[in-house]
Amino acid sequence: MSEVPKKQMAQVIEQKGGPCVYKEIDVPTPGPDEVLVNIKYSGVCHTDLHAMNGDWPLPVKMPLVGGHEGAGVVVARGELVDDIEIGDLAGIKWLNGSCLSCDFCMQSDESLCPKALLSGYTVDGTFQQYAIGKAAHVARIPKGTDLAAIAPVLCAGITVYKGIKEAGVRPGQTIAIVGAGGGLGSLALQYCKAMGIHAIGVDGGEEKEKLCMSMGATAFVDFTKSKNIVKDVQAKTNEGLGPHAVILLAVSEKPFQQAAEYVRPRGTVVCIGMPAGAYLKAPVFDTVVRMVRFQGSYVGNRQDTKEALDFFSRGLIKAPYKIVGLTELNDVYDKMKQGAIAGRYVVDTSK
Repeated sequence: MSEVPKKQMAQVIEQKGGPCVYKEIDVPTPGPDEVLVNIKYSGVCHTDLHAMNGDWPLPVKMPLVGGHEGAGVVVARGELVDDIEIGDLAGIKWLNGSCLSCDFCMQSDESLCPKALLSGYTVDGTFQQYAIGKAAHVARIPKGTDLAAIAPVLCAGITVYKGIKEAGVRPGQTIAIVGAGGGLGSLALQYCKAMGIHAIGVDGGEEKEKLCMSMGATAFVDFTKSKNIVKDVQAKTNEGLGPHAVILLAVSEKPFQQAAEYVRPRGTVVCIGMPAGAYLKAPVFDTVVRMVRFQGSYVGNRQDTKEALDFFSRGLIKAPYKIVGLTELNDVYDKMKQGAIAGRYVVDTSK
């Protein structure tokens, strides 16, 4: 720990609703089963905005250092850690740690662990220069990796990859990605393309249409121009039956209701986005006779993480991102509130 400074710069949420305050804080010391990662870059996720606003029905730590897409270098480790070395590249994800011994952890559903630690929500996250992560859960990043480029994959990539797996869609079938022009959606389109799945991008505006088509979408539906979103999505599929699955990344409630109408019979609606206070609603009769399945999908486990990062390492996915300084985080949140972000913002913790 001799080369690690005692102080660092961070963006700290001091009270519910924010804003973030850029200030000097102590550098944490890793526990026996933890590593300390010198965060070089961290993606900014819509969940980070929820954490600042405290609008989810889950207690949030205050004061809080947000962020959960941090990529950097291991600079210290606890005495029980022997499978990751000082100098290795590592990523700190939403799932910072779990007990590893409950029924869920034993069955590779670590995200459902009742003692799960959540980066940038229940424990301090990655909008700081040095962050703590449980060694068992930090992502192993190959040496030579572009840390800015891989940062968004650590949440957005892993999350949508897991959702596609949960959907059970096979190569040659079709998925509608709602919110396809955002950080998660742009990666979901690329995973679909790499897996041989047709993807319909659903979002609003010409900029997002251009982005979606460049990311591998086979079709696009602009909800701001559509007079009947249900018919328009179905019209983009073979025989007009609708997509085999819908991946919902939307940050408002209405798309969750629409998806139940246009998904194909025996199709699956996968809910990933979590609009505050939103509910799922669908006609019982129609759901039964069309045999529609609703599926929640949370973040991926350690194996999902390994697989999702492998797609990146092989050059099959690339997150569209823009780098800004950590000092500009509040400006990123303002753009997020306006729905003015195409792709992902990544903060450089040195600026």
